[in-house]
Amino acid sequence: MTYALSDSERRAWLRLARAQNVGPVTFAALIERFHSASAALRELPHLARRGGAAADLRIPGEDEAERELETLHRAGGRLIASVEPDFPTGLAALDAPPPLISVLGRREILAREMVAVVGARNASALGRKFATEIAADLGQAGLAVVSGLARGIDTAAHEGALATGTVAVLAGGVDDIYPPENARLYARIVDTGAVVSEMPIGQKPQAKHFPRRNRIISGLARGVVVVEAAEGSGSLITADFALEQGREVFAVPGSPLDPRAKGTNRLLRDGATLTEGAGDVLDVLQPLIGRAFREPVDGSIAWGAVADDRREIKLREKIEELLGPAPVLVDELVRQCAAPAAAVLSILIEFELAGRLHRESGGRVSLG
Repeated sequence: MTYALSDSERRAWLRLARAQNVGPVTFAALIERFHSASAALRELPHLARRGGAAADLRIPGEDEAERELETLHRAGGRLIASVEPDFPTGLAALDAPPPLISVLGRREILAREMVAVVGARNASALGRKFATEIAADLGQAGLAVVSGLARGIDTAAHEGALATGTVAVLAGGVDDIYPPENARLYARIVDTGAVVSEMPIGQKPQAKHFPRRNRIISGLARGVVVVEAAEGSGSLITADFALEQGREVFAVPGSPLDPRAKGTNRLLRDGATLTEGAGDVLDVLQPLIGRAFREPVDGSIAWGAVADDRREIKLREKIEELLGPAPVLVDELVRQCAAPAAAVLSILIEFELAGRLHRESGGRVSLG
């Protein structure tokens, strides 16, 4: 269901999304429970204390939210919430979607079908040439090309798709141009395509922001083409997100003597589509284009009243006992607790707001 946010609720969404320890999963759970960001904001301090927070939760004030909105507006950008009609359908289908994205440039491009092209920063000359050509060919076929504006393959992919439409997803704010040598490319993307970020405008990227950036790249697209990628690279993280999201993964084969081919060759062994040109991508994606993105498995929390009695205290103690530094599946946690899923998930949200819970890929959690 989509709807328009009032100005006051938009500020509340922004404050909740920027609140300490509130990520996409927690945000979605809070909206599910309290039905509005305004109501969730009132309950945040109480929930964090129940989860064992040692200090007050940092929640941006109304003035801070208003400043961010005004700064983005002056830059020519707009904040789009996940419930609004012009929020990208691929992102809206994620479990859970980013609550808000900032967009500079031509927002209408976000309604197009997209394919991601990503790869190594220290790309080979042949890798760059291939990325430019496949991006141009995919663009000519009607697809917008999304990538991360990084050096190497990302830059080549954006350059190849400038004439047909490209989207750059940044790890910092939409105004943060990195690397600096891509300033001219960034300006051309703003003119002809779009720049997207989950982070506040003015935010410098940190290491922890890049996986979130990669999740958005794959989430926007029907499929991810990996041109060159060493083992452990960010491009492989993007491919992993694509698999989790039900997207297609394409890999360009490379020489076994080139470390930049280790990751792509492993993707091929694991079942990715061998890709030698745009035709290989289009053969797989054409049947999917125009169809709705697969909706996420219903992960909503049926929030019941969890009474603050001895049963809840015992369940909280049991969850703390079962959790540790090693990630465990939430489903396994529910099974071992022998308790209603809603009660377990409620306590996990409180732990996360308290800054004690860490969410891992694949629906796993750990306690730090």
